[in-house]
Amino acid sequence: MAVFGTVFMPQMALAKYENNEWSDTQNVSAGSIQMHPGAHVLHYSSTCFEGLKAFRHADGGIYIFRMDQNINRFEQSSKLLNLPKIDTKQVENMILDIVAQYADDVPEPPGSMYIRPTHIGTEASIGKAAAPSLTSMLYVLLSPVGDYFSGGAKPLRLLLDERGMRCAPHMGMIKSGGNYASALGPILAARADVQADQILFCPNGDVQETGAANFILIDGNEVITKALDTSFLHGVTRNSVLTIAADLGMTVSERNITVEELLERASKPGVEAALSGTAAVLTPVGTFIHNGKEHRVGSGEAGPTTMKLRQALNDIQWGKAEDKHNWLVKVN
Repeated sequence: MAVFGTVFMPQMALAKYENNEWSDTQNVSAGSIQMHPGAHVLHYSSTCFEGLKAFRHADGGIYIFRMDQNINRFEQSSKLLNLPKIDTKQVENMILDIVAQYADDVPEPPGSMYIRPTHIGTEASIGKAAAPSLTSMLYVLLSPVGDYFSGGAKPLRLLLDERGMRCAPHMGMIKSGGNYASALGPILAARADVQADQILFCPNGDVQETGAANFILIDGNEVITKALDTSFLHGVTRNSVLTIAADLGMTVSERNITVEELLERASKPGVEAALSGTAAVLTPVGTFIHNGKEHRVGSGEAGPTTMKLRQALNDIQWGKAEDKHNWLVKVN
């Protein structure tokens, strides 16, 4: 089985913004794009993207999960990066049309078709370090993927970092490659130094997010996660999991949580922790590493509530449970 996200469909949808308007969409080879070496994105990181999935249901239909929310965030990221304003209806049609073209290639569950809309600044100007790109390119890549947990949902080890931040606070709501790059060095160091899988960034003791996912704590019937603000990414999966938790009668607490409270709660029997994201849905957390000491989270294994929430979300995505929030859009 190929590594997650390394196989792509032969074509992608592409549109360009030039002379103050968007071009018509074209389906072109996904093997390459043409861009000047002085393009704004290559020097000043004017880039944002989204990640969403299409699923095959038992009736043969292909359904995209929460496309409206991803497009809204894509528009927000583009705006906050001062990229040209996207045409949300055009992006929606780009996604629907390219997925329809490759409907036969959408895997059966637990696989899916991963959809990656990307927006980059293309103006050839290395003098624009403090000015936006006036031209841009928007494309939609497709990648058929298998189960992120093909080897089983192994609980993660998280290093709690109270000094660093995933990204600059004013960049937190932008899904931009630069944010992932800024977190990569600390994550690699944490893997080498303490065998951590990820860093949970907790600047000044405030529990926020990891390098690539939102964080939730489950204590009995309560789900606790940081309240939304501009300093971190507003995850679509995070929102979906919290909605399902509320549907199941759980108490959802969106509030600040300190490292001190986190470690105090983690020591209690039955407590669970997880990371939420498009690729893995919910990934269980088994260990916190703080100031050189390891703290087991609950049993240290994947907790039953984490897996119940993950399965409930998968069941909606796969068409095995009612989509009462109208999260799915049928492609064909």
